[in-house]
Formats: sequence, C-alpha cells, structure tokens
Amino acid sequence: MAGVDSGGDPARSLALLWGDRRRSRQRGRSDLNVDKIVLTAIDLADAEGLGVLSMRQVAQSLGVGVMSLYTYVPGKAELIDVMLDTVYGETAKPHDLDGGWRARLELVARENWALRLRHPWMLQIPSGRPSLGPNALAKYEFELRAVEGIGLSDVEMDSVVALVSDHAEGAARRAVDALRAERGTGMTDEQWWRVHGPLLSSVVDMGRYPTAAKVGAAAGAAHGTAYPAEHAFDFGLARLLDGIEALVEQRAAGSDPA
Repeated sequence: MAGVDSGGDPARSLALLWGDRRRSRQRGRSDLNVDKIVLTAIDLADAEGLGVLSMRQVAQSLGVGVMSLYTYVPGKAELIDVMLDTVYGETAKPHDLDGGWRARLELVARENWALRLRHPWMLQIPSGRPSLGPNALAKYEFELRAVEGIGLSDVEMDSVVALVSDHAEGAARRAVDALRAERGTGMTDEQWWRVHGPLLSSVVDMGRYPTAAKVGAAAGAAHGTAYPAEHAFDFGLARLLDGIEALVEQRAAGSDPA
C-alpha cells in the first residue's frame, strides 16, 4: 500500500484544525462548511483509499464546483490533516476504566486497532509527524492517563503508549493487506494455501526444513492461514503487556530494568 505524505502547510492546517470548522464562509454556499467537506472526503477515502482521493472527487460528491472547496480548504494536503484528526475523535475516552492500568492500556491498543480497520487509508499516511489537532491531543491525553500514576517516568509513559499504539498499527496493516490480497485474488488465505501448498511441496524437499514444516503445518491447521492478523494482534498485545508489567514491577521495587 503506497504511502501518502500529506505535506500540509502547518499554519494552514492548524488554522483549520483549531478554528470553527462548522461555520460556513461568507463567500461560500450557506450549506457548505469544512466539516461537511471533511466527512465527505473520509467516506470517499474509506471506500477507495487516499491514492485516488482528489478535491475534484470531493466536489463532485458534494455537488459543487471544485473551486468552491478552496474557499474552505487550501488543498488536499491540509484536507488530509483534518481528516486524520477527525477520525482520531472516534476513539473511546471513558473517564473511568475498571481493571487497572493493564485493562486501560489494552483498551488503548484495541481502539487504535479498530480505528485503522475502519479507516485503512490512515495506514497510508506516514506517522513520523503526528497531527497537532484537538482530537489528536485529546487522544494522546487519554492514552497517557491509562498509565498515569503506576510508577513510570514521563518518558516511559510516552514510550509505553507509543509501543502499544505501534503494535496496533502494525497488526492492522497486516490485516488490511490480507483483506486486500483476498479481494485481489478472490481467494481466502486458506483457499490460497490449499492451491499453492501442494505446488510448493512438489518443488521443495520440506525434509530439509523439518522445523519449518512441523511448525508451519501446526499453525496452518490451527488458524487456517499462514498469518492470522487478529491472533497476532492479541498474542503480541498480551506479550507487550506482560513486558510492561515487568517494568512496572521493577519500578515499584526500586530497580532499573536490565
């Protein structure tokens, strides 16, 4: 999946992100505003991805001329910045979470996983420079509170949240790639291996790779696929939480991690 660098002008993006996006511009149509444009663009990106999203496509969906959009949004790059911040607002931010920090952090991971499955185009945007919009900051605040007061330093809190979020993003990417492959080939992973497994066995002496043959067969029988994305997400998340728990216990004992 090709990446899309929004490259939005920071000053213009921030003005959109923190301004009153619901208010219609005086020069524009009375029933058109930034929020309406952004929600339309999100629907289009959900259906077709960012690669084919264009200002013209958004304008056509809204029934307006493309130049009308520029009254509200400087360009596609800034539009993507606001789209990203808008969907960040979908993640759950309950004030009270039962079950301690581990349950709270698991919720953070599952919200990030589910968000990217709902909006796969998010995976096309480089994550090195996060959005600075209100929803992004509120999301970060909530995620940090999941591990607040458990004995970690500020830097460790940030690192733990990033670790869990990155795991969710990576697992979601694999899930989206698998779905795209299934749609492209017309076959599930199980069907694909049923066809291609015997072909592999006919050209490769699997006796030379006994461990791979044994473990691969066991995993395939258990999951019906070579890489079950949801299982990988759940398994990896549990192991991450185990490791974070060990860090919390070390901090409580007053020792540094190895």
